[in-house]
Formats: sequence, C-alpha cells, structure tokens
Amino acid sequence: MNTFKWLLKREYWENRGGFFWAPLITGSVFLLLTLMAVIAGESMRSAALDGEGLRMNGVELSKLTETMRPGDIAEMGAGLDLGALLASTWPFIVLAFVVFFYCLGALFDERKDRSILFWKSLPLSDQQTVLSKVFSALVIAPVIATVAAIATSIGFLVILSGYALFHGGNPLTLIWGPASPLTVAFNLAAALPVFAVWALPTVGWLLLVSAWSKSKPFLWALLVPLFAGVLVTWFDVMEMLGMKASWFWTNVVGRLLLGTVSGMDMIYREGKNPAMQNFNPEGPQDVLALFSAQNTWSAFAHLDIWVGAAAGVAMILAAVHFRRARDEG
Repeated sequence: MNTFKWLLKREYWENRGGFFWAPLITGSVFLLLTLMAVIAGESMRSAALDGEGLRMNGVELSKLTETMRPGDIAEMGAGLDLGALLASTWPFIVLAFVVFFYCLGALFDERKDRSILFWKSLPLSDQQTVLSKVFSALVIAPVIATVAAIATSIGFLVILSGYALFHGGNPLTLIWGPASPLTVAFNLAAALPVFAVWALPTVGWLLLVSAWSKSKPFLWALLVPLFAGVLVTWFDVMEMLGMKASWFWTNVVGRLLLGTVSGMDMIYREGKNPAMQNFNPEGPQDVLALFSAQNTWSAFAHLDIWVGAAAGVAMILAAVHFRRARDEG
C-alpha cells in the first residue's frame, strides 16, 4: 500500500501541471473573462442610460424579490444553478485533453527517455506501475478537476453577488437564497464514479497503445480505430450481423477515443432514449434534471457501461504485459 501511495505521488508530481494547474487556470480564466464582461456590460449600460440604476421588468434590483412569486424565485434559482453548472464545465474541458494525452504518453515516454530502466531497477511491479497510472487518470485528475469546477461555479455566483451589491441589491436574497450551489457541487461530485467507469475503455486503449507502440503513439491511437471504422463501413461488416455501421462508430470508435470527455455517457444514454428525441425543456429546471445525481447514477443500470469497462480492464492487462515485454527504448 505504501509503495502504491508513493507511485501515486510520483504521478502527481510529474504531471502536476496538467492535473492541478491546467483546470485551476482554466477556471480562473473563465472567471476573469466573466468579470471583464460584467464590467464592460455595466460601462455600456451606464453610458446608454446616463447612470440610471439597474432595473428588471421596471423594478429596482433591491426590491426585485419582494415582487416575485415563489414560483418565479424558484425559476430564477434554477437559472442561477444552470449558469453555475455551465461555468463549471471549463475545468472539465481541459480534463478531457489532460487525461487523454497523459495516458497516451504514460508508458511510451518512459521508454523514450530510457527512464524505464531506472524504474525497473526498483522493487516495483509492472502491475503496480500501470495501475498507478490508471488510478491517476480515473481518480486523481478528475477529483482535482471537479474541485476546480466547483470553485469556478461558486466564483461565478460571487461575481454575480458583487454585481448585485454594486446596484444596491442583497446578494443573500437575490443570489444565494434562490440558488443551490451545494446541490450543484453534489451533482458534480456524484458524476466522478460514472466518469471513472465510463472512461475505462479509453484509458485502457490509450495505455495499451502507449505500452505497445514504438513510435508515434498518437497516430496509432487515433488511426487504428478510425481505419477499422472505415473498413467496417466499406465492407458492410455490421450489416452482416444485422446492425448498422453507425453502431461500430458509436460503441467502438467513440468509446475508445471519447471516453475522457465528461458527460459523454449522458450523451450516449439520452441519444438512445426515445423520450429525448422530442425533448423540449420548458425551463432551466428541466435541463438541470438531466445533470442530477439520480440521472447520472442511472448509467450503472445500462449494460453498455459494464461491457466497456470489461474491455477497458482487458486492455489494461494487455498494457501490463507489453510494459513487461517492451522495456527497450
């Protein structure tokens, strides 16, 4: 256990730029851009209205909640939650690239720079080394990105609170009362187990390529699935099995290359849901319901996620084998 913990520390310190600083900086950039947009918008509004106070539907901001019905306040809170949720997506966008390229170079780079000779001289098994990289990709990096995402969503509400306070409004009644930042944070954290299981085939494939390829792992990782998809489509392989070629592109090519994108499991599930074909949200509450913990965890009830996870585990075991066999540069 102490050895594995030490290996995790090694992965973190060697990749701290991607794991820690990338999502943190991305969230900070979003908040800075939001602040600049608020300042620019306020400057233009003041110039156009000659400094007149901010009103919404003809009501001063400080008295807005007094004129709203409970249903209107709840809808406003849902809108604030949706804004906070959208703000939180920025660290997750960079997470997809960080995990993808981390896995792609995790086992290839140590052979390229010959550092594998040093690591193999230590009492560390190939299984421990590969599993530490799997754990880093599926747990450590997503957890840090989620913390950064939650901080970004709260920072977004803080900026709105400052804007409301500047115009004489009470942030407690206008922002923090209607909004549910803890619920948004909980739903973001609840998605972590689903991300870990859903991303297994992508992580397994990238680690397998990283351990197997002697050069240009990115091209191998990208072109092999794409070329296989072209061949399957060209020779009508799936039609022979009574399925369409789109199934192969979605469930094989897509699962191998897009698993590190947060929320991709939801796109797959909702795309197969007939009720979503004519989905017409009447308000932000309907959109937020899609990202609730209950809907997120429903992914575990689908066979697809477990089949992909089993394939991912098999590819991880293959990566262990190739790391043991290919210790040359």
